[in-house]
Amino acid sequence: MPRCKEGLASAAAGTYVVGVDVGSMVLRCHVYDQTAEVRGASSKKVETLHPHLGWVELDPEVLWTQVTDVIKEAVQAAGLQMNQIAGLGISTQRGTFITWNKKTGKPFHNFISWQDQRAAELVNSWNRGLILKAIHIISTILYFLTRSDRYLAASSLTFTTQHVSLRLSWILQNITEVQQAANENNCCFGTIDTWLLYKLTKGSVYATDYSNASSTGIFEPFQMWWSSVLSKLFSIPMSIYPPVEDTNHSFGSVDAEIFGVPIPIMALVADQQAAMFGQCCFHAGDVKLTMGTGIFWDVNTGNHLHTPRAGLYPVIGWKIGKEVVFLAEGNASDAGSTIKWAKELDLFTSVDETSRMARSVIDSEGVCFVPSFSGLQVPVNDPYACASFMGLKPSTTRNHLIRAVLESIAFSREHEESFCIQADTALKKFQTQVQGEHAYPDVEYMHLKELPVTKQTAV
Repeated sequence: MPRCKEGLASAAAGTYVVGVDVGSMVLRCHVYDQTAEVRGASSKKVETLHPHLGWVELDPEVLWTQVTDVIKEAVQAAGLQMNQIAGLGISTQRGTFITWNKKTGKPFHNFISWQDQRAAELVNSWNRGLILKAIHIISTILYFLTRSDRYLAASSLTFTTQHVSLRLSWILQNITEVQQAANENNCCFGTIDTWLLYKLTKGSVYATDYSNASSTGIFEPFQMWWSSVLSKLFSIPMSIYPPVEDTNHSFGSVDAEIFGVPIPIMALVADQQAAMFGQCCFHAGDVKLTMGTGIFWDVNTGNHLHTPRAGLYPVIGWKIGKEVVFLAEGNASDAGSTIKWAKELDLFTSVDETSRMARSVIDSEGVCFVPSFSGLQVPVNDPYACASFMGLKPSTTRNHLIRAVLESIAFSREHEESFCIQADTALKKFQTQVQGEHAYPDVEYMHLKELPVTKQTAV
């Protein structure tokens, strides 16, 4: 894995920085010294709730306790005291949001996960509705007249359940307390980074950064601000959005009562953008492939905002001072979650077994698996698509099922994404970094070798 030590090398001798990463399945904290070496670490499993079919939530109080615990444990594991920590950076899963009372700080509901499907009917209704068709037609005409990429992007606009926009609209429509608070300008909205910042500073700082804001689906990347058009369409008051700051902004300090001393909060960044930066994908054309809970392709498009054509969508990678780096991204929701499901179904007991099981058969014997527990993303974009096995026979064994599962992740998704990258960006050869939080079997990497890349690095 390439190391990017420049940002930490300037830290004064004897001081350390803490990085917190709130993933979809694992919450981690690492303590780094001035040479970017890990001195201490701690992790906990992220606990998800499923109160109804298709609903995915996180308990905010449980998450808060876990975050403070992993920070304390990581610093202790490093053999340090809190007063030796020079700064804190926070990376979080994107699109998972919460609303809370501005006066009391009390949440109105649990975190609504990016994997949540409760707004699927709303998404379907909007995508098939006359309003969106009218937007497409008007935007196409305006693009023809102006050649503005902003109108080209709007001409192919579609909504998904991963967008915060319609899930937030669902909350406002179905939880009276939230709608009332929003009408009274007493409602705060935030993704996990915003809420953690609010809690760590005991309510004194309310903000997010450009990478997190741009990943919500209600942020206007061309204007670099929350979209007033989408907010009006979905009846979301503009007053509930947090201010948007640079990725490396000075976000205040952790309240001294929490860890005994104030700790400067130096950066907020969305997890996929953080992975892109951590893999040193700083140049236009660099590609990062993350295989975690889901699969995420990110292409560095430099200072050029990508206009969607074949399914990739534009996000802001990071904003540091005057530098703004844009990314084109595509994703599939189910990768590590599929491996976890197969294990819980007792198809295997350890991930290490899966490679042996898959290689014990010549092929999957015609069995195919569709990894779509959270619908299908680009280029299909179907929130109702269901996970399924096809081609089962009396002779099908667990080994065939495992091979089909692994091939579905490595072939079906990565190849579709790579084709989208070529169609959307005109890149025929590109350099990619492959990384992920799960130990993926080498059967998957066997398929990854077929991708049209000039270099691959597995991390």
